[in-house]
Amino acid sequence: MTRRTRLPAAVGSVALLLVTGAGVAAAVGFGGGAGDDAEARSAPPASATVTRQTLAAAETVDGELGYGPSRTATSRLSGTLTALPDTGATVSRGKPLYAVDNDPVILLYGRLPAYRTLQPGVEGPDVEQLERNLRKLGYSGFTVDGTYTWATADAVRAWQDDLGVPETGRVELGRIGYADGPVRVESHQLDVGAAVQPGQAVLRYTGTDRLVTAELDVDDQRLAERGAAVEVTLPDGRRVAGKVNTVETVIRSGAAGAAGESEAETKIEVTVTVSDQQALAEFDRASASVTFTVSERADVLTVPVAALLALAEGGYGLEVLDGGSSRIVAVTTGLFADGRVEVSGDGVTEGSTVGMPR
Repeated sequence: MTRRTRLPAAVGSVALLLVTGAGVAAAVGFGGGAGDDAEARSAPPASATVTRQTLAAAETVDGELGYGPSRTATSRLSGTLTALPDTGATVSRGKPLYAVDNDPVILLYGRLPAYRTLQPGVEGPDVEQLERNLRKLGYSGFTVDGTYTWATADAVRAWQDDLGVPETGRVELGRIGYADGPVRVESHQLDVGAAVQPGQAVLRYTGTDRLVTAELDVDDQRLAERGAAVEVTLPDGRRVAGKVNTVETVIRSGAAGAAGESEAETKIEVTVTVSDQQALAEFDRASASVTFTVSERADVLTVPVAALLALAEGGYGLEVLDGGSSRIVAVTTGLFADGRVEVSGDGVTEGSTVGMPR
């Protein structure tokens, strides 16, 4: 009995490669152009329907479900560490991250780190960032314009009075720290009562939303574009929609080399946000997987990959079934994904029935 092979080849004219138990018997040509009718053939053992859909090729990588990458809060002050929030606690804008010599170091929101003392006469984006936070905390009487005026100093004195610290009208370096938003205290680097010096790590923190962190090889950086939609598979098998939030290049310590020294390895760290936080509520730290879309083809005709026939003179074909007869039609293939393949060719339309060779 003859059967059709399914071997990759370049697209060519319509000729079906016939194989018997003794090997290649013949290459049967049907003359004319692609899509010419063949003589009636025996029905294939199975069939499939040509469907129109969006076809997407994807790649899945391992990730970790948690609160995202941790950051370090580093002191800019000398003194004694007198207060720390509990691990797992949430600290929001205007609240203390820790205290040195019984004066709080206050968390504010922003991307620019504090790097100098702020006082009347100072100008710059760090001043504007402070003024935006003061306004959000309910203080007024000044203009948010990046210039530290006496009006700004008056608002700072009112803030300092509410905090119970000396009302200097100045913001000393080390008395505020910035983060993108509320933080969750992950761990303590020092104990209360410890002596602290400038540059010393006090605690580590993360964001407060549960999200997924994955690492990619540098060659796979193309997979992760900020804002791109992804699919996250949770430990219990459920799938939820996610979005790439950050993409950062990080350096990791690798395995020890021949000289016994560890070799640095560059990775792409990707954080994925999940809007359905309730779906993640039962997980603290757990493994998850992230599926990135590599390429996508919208509104195309597809068939199962198993329906493709390798043609003797090159290319692929489909056996289109029509009632009690069938014909071999040459097709051009496109994207392969999820066991299906994009196809186009004369006589191949949505809803057509094609044979599935054994």
